[in-house]
Amino acid sequence: MELISGNNIILLLLLLLLLLVVVALFRSIFKVHQGFTVIVERLGRYHKTLQPGLHFLIPFLDTQRQRIDMREQVVPFPPQTVITSDNINVSIDTVIYYQVTNPEAATYEIADPMQGIEQLAVTTMRNIIGTMDMEQALTGRDQINGQLRGVLDEATGRWGIRVSRVELKAIDPPARVQAAMEQQMKAERDRRAAILTAEGVKQSAILQAEGEKQSAILRAEGQAQSTILRAQGESRAILQLFDAIHRGDADPKLLAYEYIRTLPQIANSSSSKVWVIPSDLTSAIDAVTKGFAGESDYTPGASSQGAVLKEGEQAITDTLKSTALPDLDSALADAKDEAGRATTEATESGTRSGHSFDPGAEAGQRPNLPGE
Repeated sequence: MELISGNNIILLLLLLLLLLVVVALFRSIFKVHQGFTVIVERLGRYHKTLQPGLHFLIPFLDTQRQRIDMREQVVPFPPQTVITSDNINVSIDTVIYYQVTNPEAATYEIADPMQGIEQLAVTTMRNIIGTMDMEQALTGRDQINGQLRGVLDEATGRWGIRVSRVELKAIDPPARVQAAMEQQMKAERDRRAAILTAEGVKQSAILQAEGEKQSAILRAEGQAQSTILRAQGESRAILQLFDAIHRGDADPKLLAYEYIRTLPQIANSSSSKVWVIPSDLTSAIDAVTKGFAGESDYTPGASSQGAVLKEGEQAITDTLKSTALPDLDSALADAKDEAGRATTEATESGTRSGHSFDPGAEAGQRPNLPGE
């Protein structure tokens, strides 16, 4: 019995030893995943940093202190209330992007890196916002982000941490300040709309005045050409009529008759309020009476009167030659040239004043020249 019990004890010890060896082998083999590092201590002191891969440790001597994530981290901080230089409380949400660059320093230089970064970001942000008013804080996010990143990166460098980016998610002023800002923005938009409307009305009035000016110029040019042509035609007609009367060798009886026949037309004129009887009316009636009674002192072909008629005829002929009416096509061409020059001057005037002039827009107001 004693032999059997001794064998059992030895077998038990062997089993314990084998179990110890298996556990030691299992603990000596260590695997580190990609993107992580492991801080290893030997007998309580820093020994080495394990990179991604398979590693062998000495059992019971080497221990794992901390597993560190080497990837870039995103940490949102809770909203912080800060005061601007114009004494307005604003709530700011902050997000920080950081990455561990030195695992040993991140493990042994600071106890809680996240708490240190958060407190440093809050104090730095209060200092920066305290130098700005409300308008600058709302519009200067890039400036705030840059200053925060510079301060945090400098302070966390000795901790083995690099702050790559700082972002302000939101800057929320009080409700009363938001309402006042909305009213200010609405007033600014209304002011801009009123300015644009006034500018439009001004430009419309200027263009309308320019159009009326050019229209008046073209109408005046057309009326001038029309008056010139009409006057020239009436002058030619009067001279030809006077020449025809003298060429017809009219006697005083015919002239007196025509004179009396025209008097009723003068009297029937709507503008005639008073009709003055000419002083030679009696002589004209006497001449007509003598003419119908066969008593006339006029002798056709008399030498003295014939000489007078010949001289008058020659004078009329000379006058007609000197006042001959130009050809109708030439007169129309001259009128069109005058209208073209007026249009060119109006266009140049509109160009100098900064407004364009469209002659086609005035076609409905320009009077038609003869022959058009």
